[in-house]
Amino acid sequence: MDIVDRVSTLRAQGIDVISLCVGEPGGGAPVAVNAAAAKLHAEGADFGYTPTRGLPETRAALAEHYARQYSVQLPAENIVMTTGSSGAFQLAFLAAFDPGDVVALARPGYPAYANILSALGLQVVDLATGEEQRFQPTVASLEAALAEHGRLDGLVIASPANPTGTMLSGAELAELAHWCQRHGARLISDEIYHGIEFDPQRPAHTAWEYSRESLVVSSFSKFWGMTGWRLGWMLVPDDLICAVDALASNLALCAPAPAQRAVLHAFSPASMAEARKRVTEFAATRELVMQNLARLGFDSAAPADGAFYLYGRLAPRVLERFTSASGYCRAVLDEARVALTPGNDFDPATGDRYVRLSFAAGPMAIAQAIERIDGFLTRYGLAG
Repeated sequence: MDIVDRVSTLRAQGIDVISLCVGEPGGGAPVAVNAAAAKLHAEGADFGYTPTRGLPETRAALAEHYARQYSVQLPAENIVMTTGSSGAFQLAFLAAFDPGDVVALARPGYPAYANILSALGLQVVDLATGEEQRFQPTVASLEAALAEHGRLDGLVIASPANPTGTMLSGAELAELAHWCQRHGARLISDEIYHGIEFDPQRPAHTAWEYSRESLVVSSFSKFWGMTGWRLGWMLVPDDLICAVDALASNLALCAPAPAQRAVLHAFSPASMAEARKRVTEFAATRELVMQNLARLGFDSAAPADGAFYLYGRLAPRVLERFTSASGYCRAVLDEARVALTPGNDFDPATGDRYVRLSFAAGPMAIAQAIERIDGFLTRYGLAG
């Protein structure tokens, strides 16, 4: 966020900065969703509180979506609408865990998981991952963590993951889910990037295909491009529904009513086609980035199976000149006017050798950024 603030300052000074540091897809909500929202407002629709768990029709539409997308039949009663995925994580962690519980996370990973868990008085256990594990947790890492800490009360996974974009196969997800069931650990599956996938051999799977004891968190922010609408949802196991309902009524009362009504149009064929077209553009941009790793100063990168991130490892020559990923990102912003995110936010142990690049800005911005960074490295005699 320091980089985001710096970008805002530079742009306020009239300086052209290409920002590749935020995971926000361009283009906004599907046309039909925007039109529905405008119509609802123009007609003076009732935007009072909804039921705490969400509008019945919105939850029913999501249940139908799971049947179509994953062939998973689930009752709408197990779906809870939330204020974005951020609100869902707070509810999930509060409902599933007690202070002192031990929860495992893959490292590198989205920092908000650890921050929220720590704020709630939970013990966070890092599962170190690397290229050999495709930056995802394994049963072996869970066994090692259990042996070291004596207990594991939960596991948080993400597929596609932030910052790496890597995905678990169906078999890998099933293995983790079944391990959690056998050991009494609650699995929480972050699925907010579902729909943004690039490898036909590695499609996204929901944890509810393998365990109805897991908590699934998802959102309309990424695939549908509805970040500021602040609308997410959870799939909640039967034993946690009452707890989640009670907590939600105390924390937010309900998810945003206008968004819950307008989002019914997100599932229309036209809206789905619009979102999938955006994914096609992400795929083309991803390919452009992968073909230019050396020009960006990287010597390798996570596979980026999905989402819209590249997690690249800085080449030794670049790391030696700028000392760290943080130093590299500062120099690239100050001199090339391209904003990137250093990896230490995602991995405090080894992340300062990595940089996250978001290609959600689109192919034109990425192409221009590559030229700027290549020119910057050339001036330092570091061109790939």
